[in-house]
Amino acid sequence: MKEKYSLKMIKSQKFVQKDFESSEEWAKVCSVAYSLISHLNQTLVLEEINKANQPGVSSSKVQNVFLEKSQDLGFKDESEGLFKGYQNKRLRPDYFLQLGDTGILMEVERGKTNHNNMDFLDFWKCHICIYAHYLFLCVPQELKQNADLGRVSKPFQATASHMSAFFEPQNYTNVRGMFLIGY
Repeated sequence: MKEKYSLKMIKSQKFVQKDFESSEEWAKVCSVAYSLISHLNQTLVLEEINKANQPGVSSSKVQNVFLEKSQDLGFKDESEGLFKGYQNKRLRPDYFLQLGDTGILMEVERGKTNHNNMDFLDFWKCHICIYAHYLFLCVPQELKQNADLGRVSKPFQATASHMSAFFEPQNYTNVRGMFLIGY
C-alpha cells in the first residue's frame, strides 16, 4: 500500500513592493489570488492535488488540477509570444493573465522547485517579461520524491526564504508582487 500525504489546506504567502501595496493593480492581483486559493481549498480539489503530488508523478498532473479554475479566471494556458524579443523562443509560463497594461504569470512546480532552482527561473521569467509584473508561484508544501525513501523536502518554506530577499527595497526587480501558493 502506497503511503499518502495527509490532506493539507492550501497556504500562501504574499510579497509586494512597498510602492504597490495600496495600488488598485495589487488589489486586483490579490482578488484573483484569493479566488484561486479559495477554489483550491475545496475538499474535492485538495484530494485531486493530493493524488497528483505523489512520488513519480509529473508536475503536469498538478498543473491540470489548476487548469479549469485558472481558465475561469481568464488565464491562458502556456501563453506564447510573451518572450518574443528574446533569443530563447521556448520561454513561456504555465499560465498568463492580462490585467490592464500588466499581467500575472502563474507557474506550477513540483519536483524541481528547489533542486533545479525552478523557483528562481520562474521569478526571472516574470522579471524579464514586459507583459507581466506579478507572479503566482505554486509549489508543494511537502515533497517526497521517492516512495521508498523517507526524505521529505519542504519547497514552500525554502522558496519563501529565497523570494523574500527580492522584496527588500534595495533588491527590487520588475516583479512588483507575487503570491507563493503552497499545495
